[in-house]
Amino acid sequence: MKWQDFGRSANVEDRRGQGPLAGKGGLGIGTVIVLGLLGWALGIDPRLLIGGAEMVNKMRPGSQTTATQPGRTGTPSDDMGQFVAAVLAANETVWAEVLPAQKGIPYVKPKLVLYSGSTASACGGAQSAMGPFYCPLDQKVYLDTAFFQDMKRRLGGGGDFAYAYVISHEIGHHVQNLLGILPKVQAAQQRAARQGEQSTANNLSVRVELMADCLAGVWAANQEQKQHFIEPGDVESAVATAQAIGDDRLQKASRGMAVPDSFTHGSSAQRVQWLSTGFKSGEIDSCNTFAR
Repeated sequence: MKWQDFGRSANVEDRRGQGPLAGKGGLGIGTVIVLGLLGWALGIDPRLLIGGAEMVNKMRPGSQTTATQPGRTGTPSDDMGQFVAAVLAANETVWAEVLPAQKGIPYVKPKLVLYSGSTASACGGAQSAMGPFYCPLDQKVYLDTAFFQDMKRRLGGGGDFAYAYVISHEIGHHVQNLLGILPKVQAAQQRAARQGEQSTANNLSVRVELMADCLAGVWAANQEQKQHFIEPGDVESAVATAQAIGDDRLQKASRGMAVPDSFTHGSSAQRVQWLSTGFKSGEIDSCNTFAR
């Protein structure tokens, strides 16, 4: 992937090296790791377990949380920071054109927070075990770049284009938020949960995640038209990554079987299908996972 000629976004908040998220009452790293592994084993999004444990922990008498100080805002100078800022800039350029042209909606640039280990977000504590995520409450993407190393070592994915796919997937959630999709899905999930229909709530989560995969493909297609940046093997690396992080493969690896009703992100085949759909079409409307 030829990213060196991309611009560099200044909408990066660098909190790396700030230290742990919590003071007295915070979750220990051992607890976070255990909850992360338990989530994958049970087919539950680890973010839900970790976030819930943090909320319970904060409610204990005498507990307190140390707020994370704002990080340095601007373009980082290190190689990984430069790469992330370049991919973010490419997304900003494409979506600033595509979203108004295809949907008549202006693109509001999100912040991307780089952190190491743990940090705070408006959606609760961010932990590296949770993986990258988007918080609609503060419109920020949270990324511990150690996840990229995990992709290589444990998930069988890797490479610059695969990393760009991961970042662009989270930006896809921001696009969903701007389109008004995330609030509607959250409300529907809450209704389903109150009615004891967890499989319905999970299915809605899958559709949201698959749409973000598709929107990552839309970004790549339009970026390729603007600037031929994809090199031989890039698409294959992204497909391998999409396959590696499918719920079915992760569940089979952790407990020997897959339970589709518990999926929250989609199967490997689904993730590859929707990434490919967005990449082939370059159109937001092709990403309507809720209609299929």
